[in-house]
Amino acid sequence: MSNSSDVLHVAVFPWLAFGHLIPFARLAICLAQKGFKVSFISTPRNLRRILKISPHLSSVVSLVGVSLPPVDGLPVAAEASSDVPYNKQQLLKKAFDSLEPQLADLLRDLNPDWIIYDYASHWISPLAAELGISSVFFSLFTAGFLAFLGPPSELSNGGGSRSTVEDFMNDPEWMPHGSNLRFRYHELKTSLDGAIGNESGTTDSVRFGVSIEESVAVAVRSSPELEPESFDLLTKLYQKPVIPIGFLPPLMEDVEELSEDIEEWLKKQKANSVLYVSFGTEAFLRQEDVTELAYGLEQSEIPFLWILRTSHRNESEMLPAGFKERVSGRGLVHEGWISQVKVLSHNSVGGCLTHCGWNSVIEGLGFGRVVIMCPVVNDQGLNARIMEKKMVGIEIERNERDGSFTRDSVSESVRSAMAEGSGGGKLLRERAMEMKGLFGNGDKNERHLDKLVDFLETNRKKWQSRGDF
Repeated sequence: MSNSSDVLHVAVFPWLAFGHLIPFARLAICLAQKGFKVSFISTPRNLRRILKISPHLSSVVSLVGVSLPPVDGLPVAAEASSDVPYNKQQLLKKAFDSLEPQLADLLRDLNPDWIIYDYASHWISPLAAELGISSVFFSLFTAGFLAFLGPPSELSNGGGSRSTVEDFMNDPEWMPHGSNLRFRYHELKTSLDGAIGNESGTTDSVRFGVSIEESVAVAVRSSPELEPESFDLLTKLYQKPVIPIGFLPPLMEDVEELSEDIEEWLKKQKANSVLYVSFGTEAFLRQEDVTELAYGLEQSEIPFLWILRTSHRNESEMLPAGFKERVSGRGLVHEGWISQVKVLSHNSVGGCLTHCGWNSVIEGLGFGRVVIMCPVVNDQGLNARIMEKKMVGIEIERNERDGSFTRDSVSESVRSAMAEGSGGGKLLRERAMEMKGLFGNGDKNERHLDKLVDFLETNRKKWQSRGDF
């Protein structure tokens, strides 16, 4: 059933989270620029929100909408994980799984050579195989995170021998001796609390396991230069091609401009002096954490731009009384969306305080910004361990059990990383600038991406010559 055209046709199907939609869209554009025909599949609202096609690519990139079926308990307009509370994520996955019949009809009509898919759509690869379409699992998680998860056969059976929080705090038997890749209690507890009930009927462990097992190859948004041991281990665990495609750094021409007030405020600050504070689109902080973070930023005396996403409460209800007045001029709080890449690229910004979502780490280090780490859920804890080992960031000291932190620990971490002069902060900043040559180097990342391009082209021709399709 392979596409008979000389132009390779690739369908792209991400999970419904902005941290997944945006890099999948970046990959789609990159493949189109390499001469592929690309069909980007998602819900109509997400397509409007995340993908802008340049006129010169409009003939080779198609935006294909699928309607998310209604699910009891899920808001009608919810099409992305940022549209629902963390504890409703499984309901969104239940709706997502219900797309399988639509995808079957769609793939029959599109007839692509390949489909590149996300971990949540574990059902897509067997479906594609029935239609004679080959599949690549694209991991937006680090090689270290995937390695920690372990053999796909164990995952697809529900997680194998690891069943408690404590099991995930220890080194699994397949990890190399001396690895620092392990979760902390509060990181696991937060993630597990969000998955209580598992209304989707399928655990994330199973989704990962099946997605890996059923794929022809696994593409990873990382580099062996950053994670050499983890890539070696993945090749042994998976027994199939594991393709590092680099970090897919954002293109500045695709980035929206900042609002005039934020742009003017940043221009008034000294070079490399501002700390950018953001916890992404999904990792909402508890009230007590917002309070301590606010007081910690105030105590630090470091200039900061804080993107405060408050879910169902407004900014004034969460910040300490008089906080904005006391930090006026030195600190700016912005509620809602902002162009993170545009902020991080500004020469007044020297560091970022982040939840360690992989997108945010990539964007921060892509501009050589020192990273202050405060992981919340999912893979973020292991991302923090990777950055800590590479000595490009400092983690805020927290309570091991509940993840709470104090204003003093915030202030101390911010000053250590951002204050001018010698010492540990100087080393962190130097290492972060070194990482800019890895994360932000366009040519180097392009060479990694070419490995995926070569794999797709070479294997398509091989299968066609064998007559498999």
